[in-house]
Amino acid sequence: MADFNLKNIGQTVAAQFRGLNGQHPGQWPVIPRTLCGVGVAAAVAALGWFLYIDGQMEELEHGQQAEVRLREEYKIKLRQAVNLPALRKQKEQVGEYVSTLEKQLPSKAEMDALLSDINQAGLGRSLQFDLFKPGQSLVKDYYAELPIDLKVSGSYHDIGAFTSDVANLPRIVTLNNLNIQTNKDGSLMLEAVAKTFRYLDKEEVAAQRKAAADAKNKGQKK
Repeated sequence: MADFNLKNIGQTVAAQFRGLNGQHPGQWPVIPRTLCGVGVAAAVAALGWFLYIDGQMEELEHGQQAEVRLREEYKIKLRQAVNLPALRKQKEQVGEYVSTLEKQLPSKAEMDALLSDINQAGLGRSLQFDLFKPGQSLVKDYYAELPIDLKVSGSYHDIGAFTSDVANLPRIVTLNNLNIQTNKDGSLMLEAVAKTFRYLDKEEVAAQRKAAADAKNKGQKK
């Protein structure tokens, strides 16, 4: 009996789907019209999801990522704020250290005196200067480097003492490209490049900054 009822129901439903071609959907039977309405509603919901809700979800995801980033930045700034007194003290110490280093750099006017000190360090150790030739200054961002080609002859101990005296000068002087050879008389000859440094005066600093700005502007125009 139940099978018969289900069969009748199936036939009734199938009958409502016959002859729909050419009819306005508003004139369809209840079941086709209902299914059509459900389908349209589902299509509208899907379209709304892709056109609106999906974009909102993406924006929400970006917002969550931004929140995580801002939280990390907040933690970093909080630690910096807690350590602010220590950071200020460290800044003062760095400033004092830089000031001490600057005092070891001669000015442009003091370079002649420094060259004389290097020469006197060799003469004071009874060394024979075969070459003492200052080169061309190399101007950097905040300082200038002056290379000096040296060639001195003397005993092993005198040359060693000379290099120690140069290292202990109040100004910064480095010995580079050292080469030691034996002379025919048994003495040693030291060939090296001494490099000393000086800080730039105000005019040179201004010229460096202007050159850097001009180079930057030229690069942007390209």
